[in-house]
Amino acid sequence: MSAWRRIYRYVGPVELKAAVRIDGGGCRIGAAADFAGWIAERSAAELAEPFTFVIGTDGVLRLAPRRSEHVACAGGDMVLGAGEISFVRESDGWAVSEVSNQSTGYCPDISSWAEVARALDAVELGRPSGFTHELVFRRCPGCQEHNIVREDDFVCVFCGSDLPAAWNVDPTA
Repeated sequence: MSAWRRIYRYVGPVELKAAVRIDGGGCRIGAAADFAGWIAERSAAELAEPFTFVIGTDGVLRLAPRRSEHVACAGGDMVLGAGEISFVRESDGWAVSEVSNQSTGYCPDISSWAEVARALDAVELGRPSGFTHELVFRRCPGCQEHNIVREDDFVCVFCGSDLPAAWNVDPTA
């Protein structure tokens, strides 16, 4: 593991963070047994859609229902990664079928995959070799709005300014 880790601060609407309960947060999944217990409690309807996930600054996976805010899943804390994740039952156990960095509250860079992979490996889940759906987030230096870059078009959808090539969503990171 590298000594340097990018930590993502919540950059979404302040009212969502203000609504986070201090004792809340997603279910902490630090070991294979934690995941086995958590997944056994999920209904077929829940398993049919992705879940919200974050990787806490402790490197541990936290899971919550899809319609949960990432900042709530993280208990209001900073994270090493965030997105949506789906699971599939295979002959030898559970595996990740899809995983993205889709979190407009944290806007994690695609480089956060390394932290996501470590957390999934720690709970012995089969996984893809990278995000199955990658989002590229940038903050416009002109109007300061957050953008999702589509089709490598690094132009702000709000004001037309050029967006930087490197991740810049949180200027304090």
